[in-house]
Amino acid sequence: MTQKSILITGCSSGIGLDAARTLHAQGWRVFATCRAEADCQRLRDEGLESFVLDYDDETSIKTAVDETLRRTGGTLDALYNNGAFACPGAVEDLPRDGLRAIFETNLFGYHDLTRRIIPVMRRQGHGRIINCSSVLGLVGMRWRGAYVATKFAMEGLTDVLRIEMRGTGIHVVLIEPGPIPTRIRENAIVHFERWINWENSPRRAEYEAVKARLYTAGGPDRFEQPPSAVTGKLIHALEADHPKARYFVTLPTYLMNIARRILPTAALDWLIAKG
Repeated sequence: MTQKSILITGCSSGIGLDAARTLHAQGWRVFATCRAEADCQRLRDEGLESFVLDYDDETSIKTAVDETLRRTGGTLDALYNNGAFACPGAVEDLPRDGLRAIFETNLFGYHDLTRRIIPVMRRQGHGRIINCSSVLGLVGMRWRGAYVATKFAMEGLTDVLRIEMRGTGIHVVLIEPGPIPTRIRENAIVHFERWINWENSPRRAEYEAVKARLYTAGGPDRFEQPPSAVTGKLIHALEADHPKARYFVTLPTYLMNIARRILPTAALDWLIAKG
């Protein structure tokens, strides 16, 4: 049997790293990409095939795709778009350039990479495109407007792509994690400090609580599940003959998916505001 291949982004830690390690152990040929060469070297030291892919850099995306196809002889069974970052802050404090920056990574980079892979999958007559979304792609939450906007947009783009790919042999899937222990909080600090002028915000007093959560590692969320829970859904999406359009991970994601469908907007707003 021919070894199946998958390109995964955001493999330096968390969800992407667990997916890369697990699929590699199960016999997949995994191309585990990261934004930083130092992280790629660490993965190569583990025995993984790893090279740089930076969603913000079109040349980096093209180079990574070319390298992947060079190694496989021009084929690829699956793409897992996973890398993303957050920029905490109130919507009214988010500058245009800050919103543009997060969309470059969380949406435009996904789109660019996916478009480069689709012709490969069309030629071979099969493939899986799996996009990692979030419970915040289903409902919005305070202080997370930038991230929520990218995930809502990605959900819509993915839904349309799934419909358009019907009959091509290419399955398009969304994975919807809830609270998972990753480095997204720590990685968000640099973006918060760059883009959010909290000291001059009318919400300055509220930002003290936001900063406390951002800069201080808290205990585990009561509904938290490990990255392996996401990988389990990824494996089903990769191996099922007829994968679902969406795979939910963690109880809050299941509950929010139901709540957004059955509750009036005012009731849903109240529920989310209560935390």
